[in-house]
Amino acid sequence: MSHVGLVLTGGGARAAYQVGAIRALSEIVPRGTQPFDILSGISAGAINAVALGTLHDDFHRAAERLLSTWSELTPDRVYRTGAWRLARIGSRWLRDLSTGGLIGRSINYLLDPAPLRELIEKELLFGRMRHHVRAGRLRGVAVSATNYNTGNGVTFFEAAPDVQPWTRSTRIGIRARIGADHVMASSAIPVFFPPVPIGGSYFGDGCVRMYYPMSPAIHLGAEKIVAISQRYLPPAESAAREGRSNGDAPPPMPMSEIAGVLLNAVVLDTLDSDVERLNRINRTLALVPRSKLESGDADVRPLPALVLRPSQDLGKLAADEYHRFPAMLRYLLGGIGATGHAGEDLLSYLAFEPIYVRRVMELGYADTIARRDELADFLQLPQRQPARARA
Repeated sequence: MSHVGLVLTGGGARAAYQVGAIRALSEIVPRGTQPFDILSGISAGAINAVALGTLHDDFHRAAERLLSTWSELTPDRVYRTGAWRLARIGSRWLRDLSTGGLIGRSINYLLDPAPLRELIEKELLFGRMRHHVRAGRLRGVAVSATNYNTGNGVTFFEAAPDVQPWTRSTRIGIRARIGADHVMASSAIPVFFPPVPIGGSYFGDGCVRMYYPMSPAIHLGAEKIVAISQRYLPPAESAAREGRSNGDAPPPMPMSEIAGVLLNAVVLDTLDSDVERLNRINRTLALVPRSKLESGDADVRPLPALVLRPSQDLGKLAADEYHRFPAMLRYLLGGIGATGHAGEDLLSYLAFEPIYVRRVMELGYADTIARRDELADFLQLPQRQPARARA
């Protein structure tokens, strides 16, 4: 049996799309079947990856547990939403900007994710995940974060004994006992959430330096990969139309729009670049004689990958729920121009509102079910038998 990796990238509240897709996958694969023995998560995807690892013995139950947990999410279960707490953090930002950080300790985050840590420590049973790895049922789990002291992308992994640590130019893989700190660090969106100290260094969102998000799964031994993206790709003609100009000077762009583009570049775009690179390598290897590849002379191998992605723009869905954000958070975000459809991409990362989460999960489910046959063929699942006609 080949090793199949599941790669889950970041996106804050957008990661609800992964949950809907996983729910659909649990209906596509036969009950009792575990389609993935390698789980790699980055940013919010790290939370979902570890959650699947803890219930690796029952993929269907793991999907239901993820669905239940995300369905109950509200902003105050992810970050502190009290007006006093948000105002206090906001006032410290203003103080640092006006005094140059000369008064008191400077602050490097906007939101306090203490509720998220409590949720992670309650819901993620790291010992159970570790047990599945040691028993050989789960080949490996990887959680990636960014070391703010060195600038390197660091992948912490628990895996089979034959998996070796790795070193590349800007990323390394370290065998570690994965816990809440690693998951919190991986999902610490820059500026919004504070860096997390681990082993003498501060770590933040893994997407910042993980230019090759499929790399950890490959290092763990994946022979094929299913990746779930939260990036919507508009039709080519729509993208071309948006790029045209009528010659008039555009209105001033608010800071929230710029921040949204930067976050998308950091969190969403790298997976597509990695897939394009992998497809080019696969096409090149198809020209190499099989005997050369099997001899081991070339330290490369073809690796099929299938990417699931949203059929709608998740940013636009978040804009519809802006009025439900905590009042003080709306006030603070409004200061940089995030007012609903202005700054919608930025808002989508924080939109842990039940209605938005549900809509995104439903979209992930529908998009994945629509590719049922493609997934069954890719994962080499048993063919569904046609229903028998009743006498």
